[in-house]
Amino acid sequence: MSNNKFKPTILVVDDDVNWRNMLIDILASEKYQTIPAGDGEEAIKKVRDNELNLVLLDLILPDINGLEVLKKIKEEKPYLPVVVITGFGTIKDAVLATKIGAYDFLEKPSDREKILLTVRNALEMEKMQREITLLREETLKKYQMVGVSEPMKKIFALIDDVAKTNATVLITGESGVGKELVARAIHNKSYRQREPFVKINCAAIPENLIESELFGHEKGAFTDAKTQKKGKLEIADKGTLFLDEIGDLSLSAQSKLLRFLQEGEFERLGGNETIKVDVRIIAATNKNLLKEIEEKRFRDDLYFRLNQIPIYIPPLRERVEDIPHLADYFLTKYCEEYGVPKKILTPQALDYLKNQPWKGNVRELENLIIRAVILIRSNEIKSQDLLIITQEPTKKNYAKTLKEATKEFQKEFILNKLAENNWNKTKTAEALGIKRPNLYRKLKELGIDI
Repeated sequence: MSNNKFKPTILVVDDDVNWRNMLIDILASEKYQTIPAGDGEEAIKKVRDNELNLVLLDLILPDINGLEVLKKIKEEKPYLPVVVITGFGTIKDAVLATKIGAYDFLEKPSDREKILLTVRNALEMEKMQREITLLREETLKKYQMVGVSEPMKKIFALIDDVAKTNATVLITGESGVGKELVARAIHNKSYRQREPFVKINCAAIPENLIESELFGHEKGAFTDAKTQKKGKLEIADKGTLFLDEIGDLSLSAQSKLLRFLQEGEFERLGGNETIKVDVRIIAATNKNLLKEIEEKRFRDDLYFRLNQIPIYIPPLRERVEDIPHLADYFLTKYCEEYGVPKKILTPQALDYLKNQPWKGNVRELENLIIRAVILIRSNEIKSQDLLIITQEPTKKNYAKTLKEATKEFQKEFILNKLAENNWNKTKTAEALGIKRPNLYRKLKELGIDI
C-alpha cells in the first residue's frame, strides 16, 4: 500500500559535505525529503526548479555570499522559509539574515533536537502561509468579476486606477449588479490587499445597534453591553471597510461617520479614549442619494465625502453581451461545485437569457443557473428547460402603468411561445395566430433580439 501522506521537501545548502550529509541523515530519520546543494548557484537553480517547503542555507559558500543567496531566494519565492546556518564567528551575519527575511538561524554545531525543533517550527510557518495563500486564491476566485461589455471594461479600468489610491469610493447601482464584487476588487488590487476586508450591511442592523457595530462600545455603555467590543472600524484597521446599503444609515451614525472621514478618529460608545485607525472606506447603495438628501434622510456633507470616486454599475439588461460569459462562468463554477458534468447552453437558450428583464440582475442570473445545474439532467440546456424553471407561481409585476403592464405581458408571452417552438419564428407566428411579418414587427417593438 502506497503512503500518500505529504512529505515536506527541504533544500540543504552547504559546501561542507560531512555537515551537509549529517543534516540530510537527521532529516531523513524524520521522513523529510531532501535535496542537496554545494554552492550558491546550485542552490538558486534548485529553488527555481523544485517545489520546496524549506531551505537550510549555510552563510559561508565558495562562490556567492550566503546573504546574497538569501536575497535571491526571497526574490524568487518570498514565502519560502529559510533557516541560515552560521559558524566561524558569523553570528552578526545571521542576525542580519533574519532582517533580510530568514526565518531563524542555527549555529554550527547544533544538536539533533535543536535542528529538528527549528525545522518543525519553520515548516509549520510555511504550512500556515501556504494555507493563507490558498484561501486568498479561493477568495479571489469566489469574487471574480466577469464582463466584456464596454461599461464593464470602463469599470475594470477605473478599479485599476482607484486601487492605487486611498480615495473614498461610492458604488451605485441596482440590487444584484455586483457592487460588493467591485469593492473587493478595489481592495484586492490595492496595497491593503493582505489586510482585512470588513463588510457591514447598514440595512440589516437595527438603528439602535448600528453605531455599536461601527464604532464599538465599552463595557456598560448600554444595558446589554456586558463586555468591551471593538467596532468594524477598529477591526478593519490597515484594511478596507465596505459600508453596504449606506443609504440606510441613521442620521446619528452618519454624523459620527462624517467625523471619522474628516479626522480619522472616533470613540467607542460609552468611552472617552480617542481611537485612530487607518481604514479605507468604500460605500455602496441602490438608492438615489441626491433624492435622499432632498428629503433630509441623508447628509449632503457626508455624500460629498463618500463620493470622491463614483462608480456606477449598469443593470444587466443594459449590457446583454455580458450574459453569455456570465452564464458560462456560473455553469462552470456550479457544475464543478455540485460534481456534475459540464453543461452547455444552446444558442436558443442564450437568446432566451438575453431577452429576460433581469430585475434581480447578476444575482438573479446566478440563481437561475444554479437551478439549471441541479434540476436539468441533460448536459445540454435548451430554452424550453429554462422556460420551465423560470416559471413563478406568483410573478411580481414591475409595471407602473396599464400600457407598461400590457407590453410586459406581451413580451413574456411571446418569449414563452418562442421557447416552446425552439425559437422558430414561422412556428411561433402560427402558434400566436399572426402572420410572420407581424411577428417581426412585434419583436422589434418589444425589444426582443433574436
